[in-house]
Amino acid sequence: MIKFYWYPKCSTCRKAKGWLEENNIQIEAIDLVETPPIIAELETYWQKSGLPLRRFFNTSGIKYRELGLKDKLEQMTNAEALSLLASDGKLIKRPLTTDGSRVTLGFKEDEFEKTWK
Repeated sequence: MIKFYWYPKCSTCRKAKGWLEENNIQIEAIDLVETPPIIAELETYWQKSGLPLRRFFNTSGIKYRELGLKDKLEQMTNAEALSLLASDGKLIKRPLTTDGSRVTLGFKEDEFEKTWK
């Protein structure tokens, strides 16, 4: 089962969910704000993704800017960054979609086509 961490008010998340539904891909939709992934899950997703940890941050989010993370992120340890991500779902790039071995962040139709179809 594909876990689809999303924020229902986010238009990008709604587009991604619509694409998955149109392509008959079964998902477990999880509200990213109400139930953010725990540190261990985030660490697994990060390692499986092969992406830099900073890519997991919603850099256009209000909370990211309020906390001044643009300047602080480079000095943080991976453990500190993962803990911060797990503390507030709005800090996580959304939607976060995973089947446990593959991970996508955000929604780009061509990437979804390649990964989830």
